[in-house]
Amino acid sequence: MASKPSIPKGTRDFSPAEVAKRQYIIQKIRTHFEKFGYQPIETPTFENSETLMGKYGEEGDRLIFKILNSGDYLAKANELHLAEKDSNKLAASISEKALRYDLTVPFARYVVQHQNDIEFPFKRYQIQPVWRADRPQKGRFREFYQCDADVVGSTSLWQEVELVQLYDAVFTDLKLEGVTIKINNRKILSGIAEVIGASDKLIDFTVALDKLDKIGEDGVKKEMIEKGISESAIEKVQLLFHFTGSISEKIQKLSALLSSSSEGMKGVEELQFICDNVADLGLSSAILDLDVTLARGLNYYTGAIFEVAPPSGVSMGSIGGGGRYDDLTGIFGLKNMSGVGISFGLDRIYLVVEELNLFPETVTSTTKAIFLNFGENETKYAMKAITELRKSGIKVEMYPDNVKIGKQFQYADKRGIPFAVIVGGDEMQHNEYALKNLVSGEQKKLSFEALKSELQ
Repeated sequence: MASKPSIPKGTRDFSPAEVAKRQYIIQKIRTHFEKFGYQPIETPTFENSETLMGKYGEEGDRLIFKILNSGDYLAKANELHLAEKDSNKLAASISEKALRYDLTVPFARYVVQHQNDIEFPFKRYQIQPVWRADRPQKGRFREFYQCDADVVGSTSLWQEVELVQLYDAVFTDLKLEGVTIKINNRKILSGIAEVIGASDKLIDFTVALDKLDKIGEDGVKKEMIEKGISESAIEKVQLLFHFTGSISEKIQKLSALLSSSSEGMKGVEELQFICDNVADLGLSSAILDLDVTLARGLNYYTGAIFEVAPPSGVSMGSIGGGGRYDDLTGIFGLKNMSGVGISFGLDRIYLVVEELNLFPETVTSTTKAIFLNFGENETKYAMKAITELRKSGIKVEMYPDNVKIGKQFQYADKRGIPFAVIVGGDEMQHNEYALKNLVSGEQKKLSFEALKSELQ
């Protein structure tokens, strides 16, 4: 007996209605990307393993889907690693390619490879799927879309200001009001580690601090101590565990804390510039907040760090994020090429918009009208009208089979088609069309021009 078909965990099928909703979000994002001057590119689904490996930290590398070499992939396998069953070392000899983990590293590779054809600063956007061998849970999938906007070749902090505006524009257009755009700076995190004498523990310190909202103050302190950070060092940054107030108040507190760190003070100055200018220009519906616990992407972010939280009351992780990376292209041999970018988490945004019932009814609108099938001659007459209506951009279709009319009406009802067009002998004789509203039940006979006007 054939086994029941299934799909891998962490992946999904999408129905026509779901695809329509996803395309609605993508179109909103794409429109604003282009409005802000970003140009589209696309990169391959898979990259050479060496392009991806070592760019996301130890944890990120473990989540990369590796692709077995074509043909007899064991033929070139390292016999020692094979005999020892050392899968990590064996992978290098049996897998030369991997599915992309994100769009940022492939973009860095693209910039380096095509640097002679690119006009800098280069503003690009990319909307494509990525893959991560993560544990599936609500809002976290193994296959998902990222929608990225990056600019490389400019160190101007106005780029960060514009990216905050871009987030605000997209979420406002989606009616997703009240999102919080959290901002921090890698230099501030480095400065904090420096003033407490734990620069060598920067990653451990910030990763633990990033968990403050999940495990609480005591949990964070416990983790820091376990990582070798002294209690006296933790005491110096006690204020970070209760870091409240307006952005300007938080910046004042950071200035006092980091006064002895030139790196930290540079981060404070950068944050001050971004936050002051965003405040002067104003946001439509988003909230900008300084969050010193924000520590994403420490392996490549060097300046501003962004993360977007959904409106309060919505139980969901971040729906966007990004930051400044001064040396990401350096890993591919192109030095001194600063970049900054943000990403929209399409799948999570979809879940939030759905939960808040913010999709317009028209998003899932299907065919506007279906022509019922009364026979060969009637169908030929109807198809001429259908052809002309489609030329005018109206979504119409013909029921393909000459079956009982009740079944055809039932089909239209299940598809959610609002109108049916009835063409029988009488309508053909008078060169008319009977249009029935399948919601109200109202029916009227119309000329072709009147029919077109009604359906537009």
